[in-house]
Amino acid sequence: MGHEATREDSDHRATPPVGDELPQAHAEMSQGLLLLRDGPVSDAYNLLLLTSTTLRTADPARSRTACVHATLAAWAGGDRDGYRRALDELCTPLGPRSAVVHDADDRGPADTLWRTYRDGMRCLVDGDFHRANALLRPVLGVLTAQTEVPGLMSAGTIALMLGDLATARHVLGVALATARADGATALVPRVLEHLAYAELREGSYHQARVHAEAGLEAVGEHGQRNVAAGLSAVLALAASIAGGAATVATHAQAALRTAHAHGLSQTSTLAEWAQARADLGNGNAEHAAARLAPLVHSGPRQGHFGLWVMTVPCYVEAAVLAGHDVEAGEVIDQYAVWAAMGADPQAPALLSRCRALVAGDERSEELFAEALARHEKANGPYEHARTHLAYGMWLRRRRRPGEARVQLRSAVMGFEQSGADVWTDHARAELRAAGEAPPAGTPGPGPLSLLTPQQLRIARSVAGGATNREVARQLSISTRTVEYHLRNVFTQLGVRSRVALTRLLAD
Repeated sequence: MGHEATREDSDHRATPPVGDELPQAHAEMSQGLLLLRDGPVSDAYNLLLLTSTTLRTADPARSRTACVHATLAAWAGGDRDGYRRALDELCTPLGPRSAVVHDADDRGPADTLWRTYRDGMRCLVDGDFHRANALLRPVLGVLTAQTEVPGLMSAGTIALMLGDLATARHVLGVALATARADGATALVPRVLEHLAYAELREGSYHQARVHAEAGLEAVGEHGQRNVAAGLSAVLALAASIAGGAATVATHAQAALRTAHAHGLSQTSTLAEWAQARADLGNGNAEHAAARLAPLVHSGPRQGHFGLWVMTVPCYVEAAVLAGHDVEAGEVIDQYAVWAAMGADPQAPALLSRCRALVAGDERSEELFAEALARHEKANGPYEHARTHLAYGMWLRRRRRPGEARVQLRSAVMGFEQSGADVWTDHARAELRAAGEAPPAGTPGPGPLSLLTPQQLRIARSVAGGATNREVARQLSISTRTVEYHLRNVFTQLGVRSRVALTRLLAD
């Protein structure tokens, strides 16, 4: 009912502006664009959509520009219905004559291009990726050939959504060079945000960090808090691979402060994912699972409609390591739909890894092997190394140390290639626990180096005399989780009782 009423209002406002209305509409559009960069994105959306309607007949070019930016505001705010509505408004007939024309042949080439863009983006949002790909490829070709920054940025965005990461990086790199050459300094931070995100998706974390840092430096001159928040979220994700937990927290909290105030669903999803990934890399699977669970399950706290599914593999791994039951029929099956779309080249391998983690022993090994084979078809050393690590840990816990060491060595090399320092240390600890001898002349590590940070916290609390219930209360986790970790501590350290554990830690 609300949508129909809005459409009627739009048709009424399609009367050409007169007198002072046209300058006022242009001023409203400028205000909407400002809010998109530095204000609540829901306000930007409403103002830009209203401006698009007002300018539809008097200034069609600006009307469409306002409508495109309204879609960006809806996307940033995670408003799926608003995004669809803005797409529909993008191709609303521009005048009384065109209102009764339905034959695409009676439209100009620009109208046809916009209609194709609208239909393709709607297919993406609705999950019909194959049709979206067929519709948007020609649009991508037209936009890639442009020489202006906005068109190149649109091309980069389409390439990202289609999973064509190489094209996205190339086009956005050209957009950055063009913006700098043209002196369009206000556009530089936004281009850098898109480019850094494309590099993250491709696994180029060092480049993503460099470009995100440059973007934040450029933002300082223009007061674009929404853009700064997005860049901070990218830095948090990069640091969760190749940085410390404190660095991740600093960037994530910077992103979340603005995201919560301005309704930036995309930014908040990325920042929460970064913190969860840092927790997991530091051995705190319980916290990682708790942070990600609301993002992957339906409800008011679910992550951004176009991004939450990308956090599923991290959630599944964290939940399994924390000893939780994973709702495989819900989240993994939903991820399977995403993987089948083809928008993420690494998704098929990650899907097999998720299924391996929750499958019974009779199927897990086959699924891990399938995941590794699929990784060979997509560039991404970090996720490839994550699968080697998960497989190696699975083998070691089934007392197959020789086979585990093969996988764990590959994990170490993959993490080193990615610059993932925290994860490299994690894989090396697992490798030592699997019986890998240190290089000649290297002092042997103490037994506690075999434990994850969470296991070490639990071991020290137990050695200090705390009961499992008391440890659970101290660490804000369940008693069942404490029991799960304590069993692993006993196995790792070769002890059989709390008394033996206390003696070992005292020594």
